Amino acid sequence: MEQIKMAPKITSPAPYRPDDQMVLASTKSTTDENRPPSKCGDRKMVIVWRNVLVFTYLHIGALYGMYLAVTAARFYTVLWALLVTCAGAVGITAGAHRLWAHKAYKAKWQMRVILAIFQTVAFQNHIYEWVRDHRVHHKFSETDADPHNANRGFFFSHVGWLLVKKHPDVIRKGKTVDMSDLEKDFVVMWQKRTYLITMPILCLILPTWIPCYFWGEDGWISWYVCYVMRYTLSLNGTWLVNSAAHIWGTKPFDKNISPTENIPVAIAAFGEGWHNYHHVFPWDYKAAELGNYRTNLTTAFIDFFAWLGWAYDLKTVPVEMARKRAARTGDGSYQPQEDKDSTLWGWGDKDMSPDDVTEVETFGTTD
Repeated sequence: MEQIKMAPKITSPAPYRPDDQMVLASTKSTTDENRPPSKCGDRKMVIVWRNVLVFTYLHIGALYGMYLAVTAARFYTVLWALLVTCAGAVGITAGAHRLWAHKAYKAKWQMRVILAIFQTVAFQNHIYEWVRDHRVHHKFSETDADPHNANRGFFFSHVGWLLVKKHPDVIRKGKTVDMSDLEKDFVVMWQKRTYLITMPILCLILPTWIPCYFWGEDGWISWYVCYVMRYTLSLNGTWLVNSAAHIWGTKPFDKNISPTENIPVAIAAFGEGWHNYHHVFPWDYKAAELGNYRTNLTTAFIDFFAWLGWAYDLKTVPVEMARKRAARTGDGSYQPQEDKDSTLWGWGDKDMSPDDVTEVETFGTTD
């Protein structure tokens, strides 16, 4: 499979090279494409020191950026950083994740262009590579073929997987994932071809330059607030889905898998924290059973474009299907959520269940 090199490629581990003597011994038994991925082997991880240095700088710089945001940055600069953060987040959640990785809905080319631009702002590798790794994550979750295998602990699944070379199983199994749908999408392939040009412009240059040009922000402050802080915080929001939402939380739909329902992650990641549900029903465009937007801003974004007619064929899971799955494999923490299209206006609504009608308690009757 073609490997796209980026400089610096700080959101993905360095590619595995077959002639690398440090990892050659651990790959001798992984040449069979049809063999299932191994379960958390003892392979020695090879540190990518370039990524270690870059991420160290980003996180120290993000702390400094937060200090500047509170003490020195102009109000419009902080607001601009927040808007750019939201744009990048939606590019990942509504675009790379729900649209392209899971095909949970379809979008007209206009919306796909917007999402591709937003996804480029996020700088988490181009759509094609992001989707390939995410499909591998779902298909081979919690094995060595999972790029951010949560069985290796919080740090590895959060950021550690980006500080070491990919396990050979990730490369091997990545080649088996069907990517033909993306190869037919001209928006995805255009972004892939132009990524080394568009990414620095949309992620680094414009977010930093606009505050300086339009309202006279200091360049130093703009760099640390609108790029370093904003970018690092957005990365950690995404990483929490891979780490915290695979470790802490309830499992109302399937107690036998590691993904959990994690409300703080749902808030930080624009609705991606309902992860137990998502791994059970990955084709639901809401990525959650909830029928509201309070902890799922991405669903509101998609629904808005559905109202415009640019998003269509939105797939979701019937409430009864979710309830049956929870009863069959859940951990007992399931609390039924009414679908937004079947809420009640009050007493006498035709959708009231017979049990609700017969079990209601009425006080102060005059009969």
